[in-house]
Amino acid sequence: MNEERVQAISFEIIGYAGNAFSYFYEAVEEMLAGNKEKAMELYELGDQEMTKAHKVQTELLVSEARGEKVDTNVILIHAQDHLMTTILYERIAKQMMRIMERGT
Repeated sequence: MNEERVQAISFEIIGYAGNAFSYFYEAVEEMLAGNKEKAMELYELGDQEMTKAHKVQTELLVSEARGEKVDTNVILIHAQDHLMTTILYERIAKQMMRIMERGT
């Protein structure tokens, strides 16, 4: 896989993960404000963006599994950082929303 394609995939991951993080953050804010329905809608939008990020990331994984050389660069590392941070925040947001829903 050439450097241009790796860079394009990296930017896609950054974009989708960034969108997802924003939706998850907004979902928690809406839950704090007592707007459960809106919070759930935002959470679902975030989940959809995460699916897109994972789908794009899978292209890299499949290419490497097939024996293709995937050029690693700082942008790809940055993209992976964004994705992992968003995955972590998604889990925290989900737990926070459950706690708020129960009123504990």
